[in-house]
Amino acid sequence: MAEFVLVPGAWLGSWAWADVVPHLRAAGHGTHPMTLTGLADKRGLPAGRQTHVQDIVDEVERHDLRDVVLVGHSYSGIPIGQAAERIGDRLLHVVFVDSNVPADGESFASAWWEGPAAFEASIAGNGGFWAPLTAPDYAGQGLTDDQIARIVSGSTPHPGTTLTEPAVLHRPLGELPATYIKCLLDGPEPSDAVAKLLTSERWRLVEMDTGHWPMFSEPRELARILHQSAVQS
Repeated sequence: MAEFVLVPGAWLGSWAWADVVPHLRAAGHGTHPMTLTGLADKRGLPAGRQTHVQDIVDEVERHDLRDVVLVGHSYSGIPIGQAAERIGDRLLHVVFVDSNVPADGESFASAWWEGPAAFEASIAGNGGFWAPLTAPDYAGQGLTDDQIARIVSGSTPHPGTTLTEPAVLHRPLGELPATYIKCLLDGPEPSDAVAKLLTSERWRLVEMDTGHWPMFSEPRELARILHQSAVQS
């Protein structure tokens, strides 16, 4: 079966996958939930964009993983998209969970809805970190009050440099074998960048009728989709 490397989005650590991991293991897969440098239990360690890419590559190489499915939620679509081309024939599939996707020479901040300058100013005003969301920000995302409290209490400020350094890609992202999961409560349509990638015969779209944090709101269904991404590759 596959080896799943599970990378959480902004502010979160490996703990965010706790409800997904048992379902993947029950299906016979290996699981490797990660905490990226500078977050959660690795808070305080210096991190740039390539640090997070290297975190993922190192996880694969340290455990000598094969048939790897890289899974990235939200922000982490950017580092997993870069790491995917660097692990070579170890890669089986990439799953972008309601995530950003990397574009060569562009950063997470490049696509910010208010513009990169506004986003960078916000980070500078918060000591170089992206401040976590508060409980009201999670309304309408299919989460219970307990789930929201769990996310908020576990979140840590996100290192700003990982959000403003440009991605580095050496080949078109559409060449990767990939699944994009769109969470419909967070918007009915993928971004223009994702829609273009979905025209590739190697990419497929799966929709979930839940919000932006499906590892909390629908962990069993998310695990089922991840399993399918592996067996159909």
